[in-house]
Order: sequence, then structure tokens, then C-alpha cells
Amino acid sequence: MPPTQKELAKFAGVSAGTVSNVISGSPTVNEQSRQRVLEAIRTLNYQPNLIARSLRTNRTHTLGIVVPDITIPFFPKVIRGAESAARERGYFLIVLDSEGSALREADMIALLRAQRVEGILLITAGGQELSSERLASLTSSSPIVCLDRLPVGLDVDSVCVDDCGAAEMAISHLMRMGHTKIATITGPLTLLNEQERLRGYRQALQKGGIPVRPSLIWSGSFEQEHVAGMCQNGLLQPANRPSALFATNGVTGLAALRSLYAVGLSTPKDFSFVTFDELTAEDFFRPGITSVVQPTFDMGYRAIEVLLKRIEEGKTENQRERVRLPATLTVRESSNIQYSAGPSC
Repeated sequence: MPPTQKELAKFAGVSAGTVSNVISGSPTVNEQSRQRVLEAIRTLNYQPNLIARSLRTNRTHTLGIVVPDITIPFFPKVIRGAESAARERGYFLIVLDSEGSALREADMIALLRAQRVEGILLITAGGQELSSERLASLTSSSPIVCLDRLPVGLDVDSVCVDDCGAAEMAISHLMRMGHTKIATITGPLTLLNEQERLRGYRQALQKGGIPVRPSLIWSGSFEQEHVAGMCQNGLLQPANRPSALFATNGVTGLAALRSLYAVGLSTPKDFSFVTFDELTAEDFFRPGITSVVQPTFDMGYRAIEVLLKRIEEGKTENQRERVRLPATLTVRESSNIQYSAGPSC
């Protein structure tokens, strides 16, 4: 027979009420007592009956997170921060992968709500404008907090970096290296954060007295073939080749590098390169890639805090919380070479 809460209390040397408070995630328990109860749970292999508890309290203490691709290292780092914050507060976190599909994303959110989660973190698949029906479905029922990728028109709480400022920081670095012909390749501009990163690109050039050339703004997607086509078209024409390239997200940045390496171009020899996000297997890139680094763990952690605050407040008309965290620029060899413009080819 599995142990009861009374047996846990006896083993831990605390009251049954203290055990109940620890299991429910109450913040009123002192740390010493909480650790004794958690040790008793581990030792006696206690498994709470979540279904019975949810029926009794009308609470499941369960949250969900939907990510577009669990194999991209950025997302597990965010999940780790979210899971840590949830666990500290007595919540379980269910992780689902939309596989970059908007339809599957909708199915995953519906599944989480069918499981009676109390709130959802969403890193959207992106790539298409949200219909009014889709917007309505996202904002109904359990609260949602968007992370990193922010769909245009979706009025929910959100946590991301200062996208505009981070992009401006990256372009300013390239300008300090002597570049004046800087191209950018973006993700889908149906995402607000991609629009903000493009705005930061424009602002940096304007502040540096460099004209913004529409021909150097390549509005892309998360599709590798699409990214490859744009990069190769832009960098295989010597007369119009930019001296530097800025990718506004890691998925696009990795696709860009792969496609350009495949046709014999290299960085920084043929072009300087900066990307948003650390790339997959960064340590294996030679030369190292200059990256705008997002505080992934903190983003996930803060998103849970925002979500639980919204859950506690209930369905209110309070102003949406928009948390914007600072990013940092890690400079490596891909951009850290002084550039001198020579005669045009």
C-alpha cells in the first residue's frame, strides 16, 4: 500500500497539515520543514493522487508549455527555467512539441486544456498571421503567456528580451568593425519580435549615418530551403555582396551558415556574421560565431512567475504584463575582424 499523508507526517516529524501545505505548494511552510517533507516523499516513494486532489480542490496544479522544436537547444534551456519555477511552487509542467506546425500547435493547446492545466506557456510555431478565430481560441479558457516569439495581434502576457535593443547592439558591433554594407535575414514578420529586431537593425544604421537599403533586408522564414535561397542569391553576386550578415534568430542563422558553407563561402573570410541566439553545437563551429545571447533560463523562470500571477488574479482586465529582459553580445571570430572596404568588383 502507498504511504498516506499521515505516514509522511510521522516520518518527517511534522504535522499532517504541514505535509498537505508542502504538497499543495503553499508558501507558508518554512524551508526546513519543507525539506523534511520532500525527503520523506522521496524515501517513502509517495505518489499523490492528482485526480482526487483536483476533484476536491478544483485545482490541478499543472501547467503546460508548447515549443516549436524540442531538438533546438534554445527551447530546452527555456523549459528548464520554467520547470524550476513551477516545481518550487508545487506545480507540474507538461511539455509538448508542435513540430513547427500551427495546426499541431492548436491541437497541443487543446490537449493541455482537456487535461485541465491551469495555464500555458507558448513559444509559437509562427509563420502565418493568426485568424480572428485562432486569436479567440488562444485567449479563451486558461491563461497563456507567450515566450520569445510573439504573434502580432495576440493580447496576452509575454516574456522576451529587448529585441529592438539587442538587434541594435549587434549591428553597432558590425559597424565598429568597419562594415557599412550589412544585410539582415529575418524570420517571419508575422511575429512581433522579428519586427522589433528588424527595427533595431534600421535604428542602428540610421544612428550610424548609414542608409537603410531595402535590397539588404531579406524577409525570411524558418524553412531551411527558403533561407538558403535568399542567402545564396544575396552573397553569390560579387557586385552587390554585403560585407556582413545579421540573422535575427538562431533557426534562420543556422540555416544561413549551412547553406553558405555548402557553396564554398566562409566567415569571416567572405563575410562577417552575427546571429540572434547561440547556435546548435556552438563549440564545434570554427571560427566561433558571434551571437546575441538570450537569458534562456531566466526567460522560462519569469514566464512561470507571470503565468502564476495571472492565474491567482483570475480573469481580470488588468494591463498585460510585458517582461523585457536584457540580452548580451558574445563576440567571436565570425565578426571580430576589422573590415576595410576595397574597390567594387
